[in-house]
Amino acid sequence: MSFYERHRDFVEELERIAPEGVRIEWSGDVLVMQASPPDIHRLDVELLRGQFERHAPEGYLPGDRTRIVSPDVSKGREPDLTYLPVEVLSEPGNRAPAAEALIAVEVVSPSNPGNDWMDKLHDYAVMRIPLYLIVDPRERTVTLFSEPDHDRYHTRTDRKFGDGIGIPEPFGFTLDLAVLVPYRD
Repeated sequence: MSFYERHRDFVEELERIAPEGVRIEWSGDVLVMQASPPDIHRLDVELLRGQFERHAPEGYLPGDRTRIVSPDVSKGREPDLTYLPVEVLSEPGNRAPAAEALIAVEVVSPSNPGNDWMDKLHDYAVMRIPLYLIVDPRERTVTLFSEPDHDRYHTRTDRKFGDGIGIPEPFGFTLDLAVLVPYRD
């Protein structure tokens, strides 16, 4: 059994016994467990999903809470939102190859922002996810990373809530950031 398979099986066993609402991800030999996000987090995910759905390429649907995995680098992450081919989403289980994901979208957790800004930024680049969008309601900012190469993205675009940010093909639209809701201080 490979290193990846051992981690995958261990995480799946933990998920069976974890309290409801606990999310488990892994990066190499590090496990990340988080409680369910606050309502504003979920609201922002839904507001983003509504815009992406209007521009998603044919044959792709949102995968929320779908674990994207990359066995060759032993990583398994659950983006707040991703877009995957229908045939991948129709497979049994809750796993999809990272190579099939068009984008990973994360709304920053108020309790663990480093996971989205450092750990996932690195992991999604290593997993070769073409686009990584980070929405940070704490700072009222949105950042789009693109052009993954090894362990980093080459392109970064930053915008503030209230602006718009261009989402490249295969989506090809300007994401309206005025609708996003910041966390309350």
